[in-house]
Amino acid sequence: MIKLLNAKPLASHQLELSFSDGTQGVFNGAAYLATRSGPLLEALRDPAYFARCFIEAGGLCWPNGLELPAARLKELSEVEQTT
Repeated sequence: MIKLLNAKPLASHQLELSFSDGTQGVFNGAAYLATRSGPLLEALRDPAYFARCFIEAGGLCWPNGLELPAARLKELSEVEQTT
């Protein structure tokens, strides 16, 4: 099972991600939010709130309870092998 190890905010709505399988990627949150809607996603449209993400149990989380699993993030990100 893949886990998210690190999430570093870059530009507005972008995160640099490191995964437990040795890959790294960039998650484009703006593209993700452009095609989705829902009450938990609305807060993420604010770049400052989006940057408040944290890692819990190997997934990417926000204070409002939204969680994106590492495997899904890897699918959605531009990923490259680092090890």
